[in-house]
Amino acid sequence: MSITAAAWTDRSFRGTKLMLFAGGKLVTLLRDNNPSIPWPNYWDFPGGGREGGENAVECTLRETREEVGIELTPSALEWAKLYHRENHFTWFFAATLPAASISAIHLGEEGQSWRLMTPREYLTHSRGIPHFQTRLADYLAA
Repeated sequence: MSITAAAWTDRSFRGTKLMLFAGGKLVTLLRDNNPSIPWPNYWDFPGGGREGGENAVECTLRETREEVGIELTPSALEWAKLYHRENHFTWFFAATLPAASISAIHLGEEGQSWRLMTPREYLTHSRGIPHFQTRLADYLAA
């Protein structure tokens, strides 16, 4: 099954994340500093929980629009992989935008701020979510 076909038909996942590159850097979000959420005050990628009957592509596009104001099309997604962790499945995607797209990024209703990071910076950041650092390394190795 192709990446796109799998992501369009999978209904078993909990949520998605997008490693969004703009001008060669990752778009990251500083999570709210709320102890009731996973990984408070850590750097995250756009994404979140599945709503209703969404498939993985629909979830990723909606979450990206809501969290950083970027409208993507399915064809912008260039990589996808399904991961299993702690009794649930999450899709990870990657997409690349030109540097000119940076001016369109704006923080949605969640998170404290957004920031561009080099992949290396995220991989070594003390507040990068550890299993997301592993996902990024997987993508970079592919």
